Amino acid sequence: MTDLSSHALDDLTLNEAARPKAPPVPEATDQHRRQGQQLAAIHRHYLAEMAQIAAVLARIEAKDAPPAHLKRIVLSLDMTENLRGFGSLCGRECQVLKLHHDIESSDMFPRVEAAGGGKFRDIVAKLKAEHEVVHELIIRLNRAADALIDDPSEANFTQAATTFRKLEAVVRSHFGYEETELAEAIGYYLERI
Repeated sequence: MTDLSSHALDDLTLNEAARPKAPPVPEATDQHRRQGQQLAAIHRHYLAEMAQIAAVLARIEAKDAPPAHLKRIVLSLDMTENLRGFGSLCGRECQVLKLHHDIESSDMFPRVEAAGGGKFRDIVAKLKAEHEVVHELIIRLNRAADALIDDPSEANFTQAATTFRKLEAVVRSHFGYEETELAEAIGYYLERI
């Protein structure tokens, strides 16, 4: 695991240009693709939580809510609770649903990689590296929310909002890449294991 804590916020990127493309899985059927797209349903849950944060940020910017609301929302989100309790974004959900970051990294990705004869090795490595960026941004958002509660200054609000918007952009990009590149492989290879 890479230590990203000393990187500047602007340096926490996914390097989308370096993303490898998945090889086709010629044997995959439409049914396999639909099964693989179930990952998107899990992602929608997290994106809905992020929409809650965006709404709170907008209310704070409009002076309709105190900064304390942001801290409460951030700390109550499943992804924050799971990061704190399990060291990953999804923790309990991964255990129950057999999906998402920890399960992806420790179970699903290696299984796809092995079943695909190593053809997905570069994609799996890239997705795992992207998980680390997402995790670091969640940690930073939590810290920014703490600082905002301690001192509801314009500077602290700006830092929290900037960190959130960076996290939101990174998560959306990561989810889109993962869903696009692994839909066939997840549906086809994981069904066979």
